[in-house]
Amino acid sequence: MSSGYTRAVLALGSNLGERSETLSAAVAELVDPPEVRLLAISPIVQSKAVGGPTGQPDFLNMVIAVETSLPPLELLRHCQTVEQQHHRVRDVRWGPRTLDVDIITYGDIVSTDPTLTLPHPRAAERAFVLYPWSLIDPAAELNGERVGDLAARAADLPGLSTFDGFQHAEDTTGAVKRP
Repeated sequence: MSSGYTRAVLALGSNLGERSETLSAAVAELVDPPEVRLLAISPIVQSKAVGGPTGQPDFLNMVIAVETSLPPLELLRHCQTVEQQHHRVRDVRWGPRTLDVDIITYGDIVSTDPTLTLPHPRAAERAFVLYPWSLIDPAAELNGERVGDLAARAADLPGLSTFDGFQHAEDTTGAVKRP
């Protein structure tokens, strides 16, 4: 790692709008400033919404590893600015959203600050974070356990699927249905 830079893991999710395009644009925007450097990017996975209102569209999720010279709260503000650029609305807790960017880890910092709890308080239970993270860093650990092992035990793992970039229609007419 470069001097003055800290490794951080960010999780991105989207279940409204052009989800895949939003994630791609968000990654570019997150690593645009020189204070944030991309180290690794996971494949995209699709998952059912966890928590929040029922009947939400499926999420597309991914994880990126970065190194940053931004302090944790400045990185959080940067992530929230990128969310706002994609019209993120915070009306309903765990509700549908165009973009969600969470800081999962920031170096070895452990914090119970309600503004930014580190590591992310629910990451160890969420396969949609753990599985893609394990793909880019199989040796990664969270709370002293390998993220792949945590993913294997996560309740939402059975609902996870790889995303091939296509919206699959349920009929056989060849037309793709729009959500």
